[in-house]
Amino acid sequence: MINHLKKISLSLLIFLSFTNLASAETTMSAEGQYIFNSLGFYLGGVLVAFMAAGFCMLESGLVTTKSVSTIAAKNIGKFAICSLIFFFCGYNLAYGIPEGGFIGSFSMWSDASELSTGYSDYSDWFFQTMFVCATASIVSGAVAERIKIWPFFIFAAIMAGIIYPISMGWQWGGGWLATSGFSDFAGSTLVHACGGAAALAGVILLGAREGRFNKKGETKSLVPFAASSIPLVTLGTFLLWFGWFGFNGFSQLAMGTFDDVNAISKIAVNTHLAGAAGTVTAAVVTRLLGGKTDIVMMLNGALAGLVAITAEPLTPSPVLAIAIGAIGSIIMYFGTKFLESKKIDDVVGAIPVHLFAGIFGTLVVPLSNPDTNFGTQLTGVIAVCAFSFILSYITFKVLKQTIGLRISSQAEKLGTDVAEVGVKAYAIRD
Repeated sequence: MINHLKKISLSLLIFLSFTNLASAETTMSAEGQYIFNSLGFYLGGVLVAFMAAGFCMLESGLVTTKSVSTIAAKNIGKFAICSLIFFFCGYNLAYGIPEGGFIGSFSMWSDASELSTGYSDYSDWFFQTMFVCATASIVSGAVAERIKIWPFFIFAAIMAGIIYPISMGWQWGGGWLATSGFSDFAGSTLVHACGGAAALAGVILLGAREGRFNKKGETKSLVPFAASSIPLVTLGTFLLWFGWFGFNGFSQLAMGTFDDVNAISKIAVNTHLAGAAGTVTAAVVTRLLGGKTDIVMMLNGALAGLVAITAEPLTPSPVLAIAIGAIGSIIMYFGTKFLESKKIDDVVGAIPVHLFAGIFGTLVVPLSNPDTNFGTQLTGVIAVCAFSFILSYITFKVLKQTIGLRISSQAEKLGTDVAEVGVKAYAIRD
C-alpha cells in the first residue's frame, strides 16, 4: 500500500513538473509581446480610421442637401492632409517633448523600431495619426455650410501640425501635464475637447448660417435647414461607435500580456455601456421635455456618452460607466439648447458632444482613478481647451482677414456643393 502511494505521489510530481514546464514555455516572449503589441496598434488604427467614414456620414446626413458633396470633399481631404502633416512635423512635436516640457521638435517622423521598445514604431505612428484625423473631423461638422473649403484645409493642416500635437504631447508625450498627475486615458480632453474648443472658435468667427435663427432666436429646423438624410446620420453614428472600441480599447497601448488583454476587454464593455446609456438617456429626456423622441438627440447622446467615458474607460465599474455615459448625454442635451439660445450655429452638435461632454468626462476621472485629483484634472482641461481655442481663433481670424473664411451670401443660397466643389450630391436626373 505504501509503495502504491509512493508511485502515485511520484506520478503527481512528474505531472506537476510538466505542467509548470508547459506554463513556462507558453509565457509570452519579448518578441511575442512585440508582435502582439504592434498588432494591437494596427488593429486599433484601422478601427479609428473607420471613424473618418463615420464623421463623413454623420456630417453628410446633418447638413442640407446643398452641402453633402462639400462634406465628402472636406472629410477625404482632411484625412489625407492631416496624415501628411503629422508625418512631416506633428508626431515629433508631440513625442519629442522632454520630460515635463512643453514642446517637441519640428522634425519628420522616422523609424527607430527596436525589440526593447515593445512595439513597431510604424504601428505606433499609424495608430496615433488616426487620432489627429479624428480631432480635425470634430471641427468640420460644426463649421459646415458656410466655410470655404481651402481655408478649412489650411486650418486642418495647422491643427494636425501644431495645435493638437503640442497640447496632446503635454500628456501623452510625457510633458508637463503628465508629470503633474493629469490623466486622460484616450482623449476626452486631448482629442475631443481640443477639437470642440477649436470648433467653438470657428463658429464664433463664422457666425450662423443665413436665416438659421429667427428674430426670437429660435432655430428653423425644417426647410431650408432640414437634415439631408437621417439614415446617413445613423450610419455615421454606428461607424463612430464601432471605431470607439479601437479608440479606447487599444489606447491600452499593449496586447501582449494577460492583464493587457483583460484591460482591453473591460474597456470595450465600459465604452459600449456608456454609449448605450447616452442613447437611452437622450431618448427619455427628449420625450419628457419635448413630447417627441428626437432621433438626432439620441444619436448625439450616444456620442456624448462615448466621449465622456473616453477619459477613463478602464477603472470605472460597469455601473459607473453607465452613469457617466448618461450624464454626458444630459450635458449634451442642455448644452445644445444653450448654444441655440446664444445663436451659435453648430450644424452637427460637435461642441456639446465633444467639448462639453469631454470636459465632464475628464473631470470625473478621480471618481474611479485615485492616482489623480480634481484640481489636476481641471488644470489640464483649462490648459488644453484654452490653448486650442486661442490658437484656433487666431488661425481662423488670419484666414478671414487674408484669403477669406466664409462663402458669399449668393454662394450660400446656391449651396456649397455648387459654389465650392461643383458637384451636386443629389442631382435629379431623367
